[in-house]
Amino acid sequence: MNLSLMRNTKTNDVPDHWEIIPLGEVLDRIVGGGTPSKSKPEYWTGSIPWMTVKDMRSRRPSDSIDHITSQAVKDSATNVIPPDTVIIATRVGLGKVIRVPFETTINQDLKALVTKPELDKGYLEYWILFMANHLESIGSGTTVKGIRLERLRALPFPKVPLEEQKDIVEEIEKQFSRLDGAVTNLNRVKANLKRYKAAVLKAAVEGKLTEEWRKEHPDVEPAEELLRRILTERRRKWEETELAKMRAREKEPKCNEWKLRYKEPTAPNLDDLPNLPKTWTYVNLDQLSLVVRGASPRPAGDPKYFGGSIPWITVGDITKDKNIFLLETSSSVTEEGKAASRFIEAGTFLITNSGATLGVPKITNIAGCINDGSVAMLYLEEQIKFYLFYFLTTLTKKLRSINQGAAQPNLNTTIVRKIIVPLPSKEEQLAIISEIERYLSISREVLDIVEVNSQRTNRLCQSILKKAFSGYIR
Repeated sequence: MNLSLMRNTKTNDVPDHWEIIPLGEVLDRIVGGGTPSKSKPEYWTGSIPWMTVKDMRSRRPSDSIDHITSQAVKDSATNVIPPDTVIIATRVGLGKVIRVPFETTINQDLKALVTKPELDKGYLEYWILFMANHLESIGSGTTVKGIRLERLRALPFPKVPLEEQKDIVEEIEKQFSRLDGAVTNLNRVKANLKRYKAAVLKAAVEGKLTEEWRKEHPDVEPAEELLRRILTERRRKWEETELAKMRAREKEPKCNEWKLRYKEPTAPNLDDLPNLPKTWTYVNLDQLSLVVRGASPRPAGDPKYFGGSIPWITVGDITKDKNIFLLETSSSVTEEGKAASRFIEAGTFLITNSGATLGVPKITNIAGCINDGSVAMLYLEEQIKFYLFYFLTTLTKKLRSINQGAAQPNLNTTIVRKIIVPLPSKEEQLAIISEIERYLSISREVLDIVEVNSQRTNRLCQSILKKAFSGYIR
C-alpha cells in the first residue's frame, strides 16, 4: 500500500510521517447485523433499539424508529453494538456513517467498526464521511450498490499518531461548528417555506386568496350551476362507457333498462362545516367523478404479467416527486397484466390510498395500468383537476391520520368518495390556480437560493475534510 493509491482515492498528498495502511489493520473487528422475523410481532415490542439506514438522518441519533426484544436478538443475526461505536452503511445508503451514543442493534445493511486502542473513533468517523463519495463509486450490485467486507478492510487508510488524530478531529469540529449556524438558518428557511406553502394553499381553498377577485366579479355564476352540469355530464359519460362495453361484447341494448344501473352520487353531509363564500358550494368526490381503485396482477413480478410495453403506474411513481403531472413509469405490464389490472387514459386524476405515502395526488400524462395502491377519479372536468390537486394537497396529513384499525393507513374507495371539497365557480377556480402559482413561484425562487447555499456548505464541509486528510489541518 503506498501514497499513490491514497492519492487515487481523492486524498491528494499526505505528510511523510503518515502511514498508509489497509483500514482492516486499525480495526479490532467488523460486526454485522440482521433483521428479526417480521412474522413474529412479539419480537417488535421490546425496548432495545434496532437501527437501519432510516435512522441515519443525523450522525448522533437520539433513538431508533424500531425496537426489539432480547429474544429477537437471540433468534436473529443482529448484534448488540456498544455505545459510541462507528456504524457505517455498507449497502442501502452506502457510505453513511454515525456514532450512536447508546447501546443498539443493527440490520444487515449496517456494519459496526470496532476500533483498536490506537485509533480515535472521531478520526475514523470523519475519514469515512470524507470517503463517502468514493465508497459509493466503488460499490457493486445491480439494484442496490454495496461494498464487500474484504474491499472495505482493504481501503487505504491514513494512520497517524493518536495525539495527531485527536488534534485533527478537534480542528475539524471547530471549523464545522462555524458552519452549523449557517446550516441551521438554511433549515429554518426551508421549514418556513414549507409552512408558507401550506398557508397559501389553505387560504386558497377557503376563498381568502381571492377575496378581492370576488369583489371585482360580483356576477359570477354560482358553483351550484357548475355542479348541476357536472352531475349531468357524469351520468352521460357513464352511459357512454357502459354502452361501449356492451357493444365490445357485441350486445346491442334493446331497451334503456341498463341505464337503471347508474348510481346517483349522494350529496355530502354539511353539518358543522365552516361557511363558504356565497358563490361556493360543498361537494364530495363522488359527485365530481367516478371513483375507482387500481388492481395488481398476482403474483407480483410474474413475467406473464410484467415486463411488457404498457406503463405500470405504482405508488412509487406517483410519490417520487411533487410535480403535478406523472410523465413516466419505472416498470411496465403485458397485455395479460393489463387485463388483470385497471387501465386508465392519459389525463386521469390519481391519488395514493395506502401506506405511509397515501393522500398524494397526481395527474397522469400517460395512459397505463394503476396498481391497488392508488385510486383513479374518472370523468373529472379538466380544469377541476388542477384545483383539486391543490385542495387534496392540503388534506394529505389529515387523510393519513384516518384510523381504520389496520396495520397501516388505508383509504378505501368509500372514504375517498366521501371527501368533501369546497367548490368555487369555474371562473374563480382559474383565479385561484393563478394566485397559487404566483405565490408558489416566489417560494420556489427562494428555495432555489437556499439549495444553492446548502450545496455551498456541503462543498465547504468536504473542503475541510480534504484538507484534514491531506495533512493541512493538524
